[in-house]
Parts: sequence; structure tokens; C-alpha cells
Amino acid sequence: MNMKQWMKDVIAAPRKKAMPILSFPSAELLGCDVRSLVSDSEMQAEGIRRIAGRLDMLAAVSLMDLSVEAEAFGAQVRFSDSEVPAVTGALVTSRKEAEELKVPGVDAARCPVYTEAIRKVCRTVTDRPVFAGVIGPFSLAGRLMDVSEAMVNCYVDPEMVHIVLGKAAQFLTAYIGRYKEAGANGVIMAEPLAGLLSPELAREFSADYVRQIVENVQDEEFMVIYHNCGDNVLQMTDSIAQTKAAAFHFGNSISMRDMLEALPGDRLVMGNLDPTGQIRNGTPQSVKEQTRRIMEECCGYRNFVISSGCDIPPGSRWENIDAFFEAVKEFYDEA
Repeated sequence: MNMKQWMKDVIAAPRKKAMPILSFPSAELLGCDVRSLVSDSEMQAEGIRRIAGRLDMLAAVSLMDLSVEAEAFGAQVRFSDSEVPAVTGALVTSRKEAEELKVPGVDAARCPVYTEAIRKVCRTVTDRPVFAGVIGPFSLAGRLMDVSEAMVNCYVDPEMVHIVLGKAAQFLTAYIGRYKEAGANGVIMAEPLAGLLSPELAREFSADYVRQIVENVQDEEFMVIYHNCGDNVLQMTDSIAQTKAAAFHFGNSISMRDMLEALPGDRLVMGNLDPTGQIRNGTPQSVKEQTRRIMEECCGYRNFVISSGCDIPPGSRWENIDAFFEAVKEFYDEA
């Protein structure tokens, strides 16, 4: 699929399909727990297929499990039956440990579970793009160094952070390459930790590395969607645009209209219904109201696509997910 043309077609279309980051609620459709879902490629693939068969989404989206890449480096991960896996502890606590950190192969830990799931999905879901999920370089460095320590070290030992970032970018480039080989049409790169940095630090420790990765993997048939649900992204729009990502995806803590004003009109900008406050914990009525509010504010911009503000968490009620799609249909039917 020519993804440059696909994006142009989406921007030109007067009626746009929704593209929430929707994958973990497939556990409810499959009758399984999250621990099983993140450990089995066939189960993941079947979950993505079930969602694709149930909903007319703009694209099929893989699990947004931001522990996978850190686990490949050797980080400890806590698993749960009902929650997304989480990295525990720190793998890198000194300059020496940063220098000695080994870049893993793309077959380390659970990476093959995720790449094989995408390979299986791409054989059967052919009516829309398939996007895999990966972590961004600074967010990966934060999981390897401890989030708080990574933030502090941007000031007190920036060289240590750059050493880890260089290795993170090297691994992510190869890992995304494996997704390309598996048939994915692109990746959604989650870089939320960078949203806590100042604009200057975000450029140095995140955007520059994201751009390196994008330049190595993005082409006409494969696109990178940059995701950041941090609070400071409105101050980071210049460096975010300079990552050269084909599309952008933002969380619910900021105004989508302001982002649309600040970013190029020839690239897709997606977001930003609250996935926890609304889709998991809201009601069908509140989901509809908030979805309509965002669309009324933003659908005047041709490059806007309604989405969740981040990945929709496990345990989200399907009646709320259905209400989101009903609200999108009703908005365009009345337009």
C-alpha cells in the first residue's frame, strides 16, 4: 500500500473513519486475560482480527505495550491479568552501565510475539492499513534508567542519557525494520515521557533521535505516526514537526484545535478523547458528548482524524467503545 497516497486520500475525504488506539479490549472479545494476550502471538492476532471485523476503523492497530523493548534489553517487567505490563526497577544507573549496555537483537524476549502477531494479521486484514506499536527512544531510555533519573540526568549527566539513547535508537530502528518485513504499513511510536521535558530538552533528547529513526524506516509504503500524550506538547510543536513523522497523535490533556493550528496541514493529526476517563470509566452518553465536542472543534481541519487520546485500556466497556463509533457516524450523517 502506498501510504503517502493513503494519507492524501484520507485528508481529502470529507468523511473520515475513526482510528482509536484500540487493541487491549480485545481480551474481552476473546475471553482471556491481559497476561495471556501479551504472551501469545496467535491470541494477539485474533484479537486484532476480531476488532477489525467488528468495527469499520481507519486502520488496524496492535497492542501498545511499552514494556516489550525494555524487556528485550533485560529490564524486569511486572505482569498482571488485568493491567498492561509495567517495567520495574532500573537497568542502567551509572555511566559505566550505560557504556556496557548491550543492544539486543530483535528476537529478544517477547519481541517475536509482537512481530509475529503483525505478520499473522497482515495475511488476513487487507482492507485497511495495519499499524504496529513501538515505544519512542526517550521513553525507552526512561524505562531503562528509571523515569525520574532519566529526567534528572538530562541536566546532571547528559552524556549518559545520550549513550543510552543512541543504543535505544539503534534497537528501535532494527525492531521497526522487523515490523516492515512482517508486512506492517507503519508504526505508532509512543514517546510520552518526552512530553514532560522543556522544549529545548525535548528536541535534544527526543525529537532528534525520533527523526533519525524516521529517516531510516519511513518510505512510501511505511509510515511513522508520532504519539505523545504529555502536557507540554503544545510547546514542542516545532521539534515534533521536524521529526518528519508522517502523522501525529496526541493525548487528551491538550487542545486538539491548538495542535491542528500549529502543525503542517499535509500531515494527519489524530486524537484525543480521554481513553480512561471516558471510554473506560464514562457512560455511553458522556462518550458521545465528548466525542461530538472534539469533532465540532476540529473537523473543520481536513487533516484531523478523531481518535482516542492514548491506547484504550483493558477493562474498557464495549458499550462505551460502540458509543464512540456511533457518535462519529452521527456527526458525519448530520454534517
